[in-house]
Amino acid sequence: MEKGTLVEFKLQGDRRLGVVDRPDGKTRWYVIDERGQSHSLAPRQITYKLGGEGYKSSQIPSFLEEVKPYLDPSSLEVAWELLVEEGETVNPTQMANLLFSESEAAHCYAAYCLLSEDTIYFKHKGDVYEPRTAAQVAERKHQLEVEAQKVQGQQEFLTRMEQALNGEVVEWQRYDRQRLEALEKYATLLADTANNKSLNPDAFIRAYPPPAQVLETMNMVGRPATPPAAFQLLVDLGCWSPHENLFLRRSSIPVQFPSKVLEVAQQRLDSHPPDLDVDRLDLTNLKVYTIDDESTTEIDDGLSWELLPDGSERLWIHIADPTRWLIPEDDLDLEARKRGSTVYLPTGMIPMFPEVLATGPMSLVQGLVCYALSFGIVLDETGAVKDYSIYASRIKPTYRLTYEDVDEMLELAVEAEPEIAAIAKWAKQRKTWRYNQGAISINMPEAMIKVKGEEINIDILEDSYSRQLVAEMMILVGEVAARYGQVHNIPLPFRGQPQPELPPDEELIQLPAGLVRACAMRRCMPKSEMSMTPLRHAGLGLDTYTQATSPIRRYSDLLTHFQLKAHLRGESPPFSAEQLREVLMSVTSTTQELTMVERQTNKYWALEYLRRHPDEIWQAMVLMWLREDSGLALILLEDLGLQLPMSFRRPVNLGEDILVKVSYCDPQKDFIQFQEIIYQEAETATN
Repeated sequence: MEKGTLVEFKLQGDRRLGVVDRPDGKTRWYVIDERGQSHSLAPRQITYKLGGEGYKSSQIPSFLEEVKPYLDPSSLEVAWELLVEEGETVNPTQMANLLFSESEAAHCYAAYCLLSEDTIYFKHKGDVYEPRTAAQVAERKHQLEVEAQKVQGQQEFLTRMEQALNGEVVEWQRYDRQRLEALEKYATLLADTANNKSLNPDAFIRAYPPPAQVLETMNMVGRPATPPAAFQLLVDLGCWSPHENLFLRRSSIPVQFPSKVLEVAQQRLDSHPPDLDVDRLDLTNLKVYTIDDESTTEIDDGLSWELLPDGSERLWIHIADPTRWLIPEDDLDLEARKRGSTVYLPTGMIPMFPEVLATGPMSLVQGLVCYALSFGIVLDETGAVKDYSIYASRIKPTYRLTYEDVDEMLELAVEAEPEIAAIAKWAKQRKTWRYNQGAISINMPEAMIKVKGEEINIDILEDSYSRQLVAEMMILVGEVAARYGQVHNIPLPFRGQPQPELPPDEELIQLPAGLVRACAMRRCMPKSEMSMTPLRHAGLGLDTYTQATSPIRRYSDLLTHFQLKAHLRGESPPFSAEQLREVLMSVTSTTQELTMVERQTNKYWALEYLRRHPDEIWQAMVLMWLREDSGLALILLEDLGLQLPMSFRRPVNLGEDILVKVSYCDPQKDFIQFQEIIYQEAETATN
């Protein structure tokens, strides 16, 4: 190239013009740009050489001004229409003649710029440009339109996000929901960080990199693309609560009912289906007590006592009959099967059936004639079942009582309600009989956590006489239902528990009596098992057992009702043993997930409660070692019934009473750290 030649070159991706000054070695050239700066360029860096010589770098700005009027990309479409039919190729000089009818340096450079930047009509092929086909041009235009809409959508989404972050009410669009749902899905990984404490934040991000859409969204607002940052953004946008239940979101548990199921529920409510049990036993003459917590809305059991003509006594346990309102495999049944159970969380419950049915006609409501499956049972003097009968029935609950009501009635020996005292007497006898059969009692304090708005309350679930009374009656129904199924060869979801291998007496006696021993025994208790044939339940001291007392709240109990009621009508059970096994496999998997979500959610709110009370000093007991070699033990906060891990730096004994306070707590990361308070510190803190 001669000195004074005007060339285009690329510098860090930018298009620049310069004038050739002199050679630099054998192949390179020094080029002076419009700012007077010299650049040593290899031939491959020079992208276009303009015709003519004798240019000076000071002329470049005026040359570019001369080019500007010709840089209209729309003019290429006219040229493309002229060339596409024959598929003729062009170079910049030919394009300049075609577009501008001139081929001076400014025209040729303008044509070159248009062609090299064009992404629609022409493609570069060697030293020339080839027109794309009509189909290719149409596709390119469509792609550009989609990209433009995407950019516009991103900008509108960013605008709405900024408005929401400023506290304005925003109506999110469908396009926004896709982005927000991607954010939500990524933010729920925060729950995994709590479950996988071995991964540090950097390792976690490497293991779970953010999807492109999430990365793009987080970059828009200048925040890191991590699960905690995504969670906080959703909170700041007003989409989530600061205490969003990530465990529930990560699960497959449906929170809302499908509209179809709600419609069916309303239809059943408005137009009662025919009752298959046409010969229900009328027990509306009996005094029926329902005993539950005050907050209970699904009331599924009631108790009666009857003095028989021969002077013997009969206990009646009435269980709600939701099968009156559904049949196997209908929409309500399949939805309940999918849910597996009602979910009980500190923030409220997620019912197995729509509430219009579950808390209405399916429940045993005081003062109303209700449908039930009633178990009439006569016990012998030891508490063993002497005689029993099972009926589809109609009852009329007389009193709705709380556990506290019943405790008070028993304590005061209320003469007007001798039935309660009689039921309590038989419950006590029944418990004695079960322990004589080998039942194992492990009573540990249990926390009941309730969250209402911003308020968290934790109470200890007392093992009161009233709760023991109800528990014994429910266990009694489980035994009778299982015996009926066994005698009549009905496939049922029988429950059993293998005999535990408890620590030897000489080992147990070395542990402090009470909670420490109970904790050691609890560790030895094997999991319960489910079978289509009867099993012994060692923990309850029963040779056969099934659950049948919560058909509104547990799907396995509902299956028991379907099977028993069909047999009582003289029909074949709706589920064969194999069909029942298949259904139960699915339901068991679901209920295991429910149990985990309930446990994790309770743990979260327990930690949140403790996080809010950093200065509180708690009385605690050392229950058991988790890792004795590293000083990690399980402690019980006695006022709350909470069992949590604590690390000790000094020797402690099991059963030792200590004082602790929270030194650090992060509920989202499922982490809590206690510090032990010595007596002098505790005394100072309380004064």
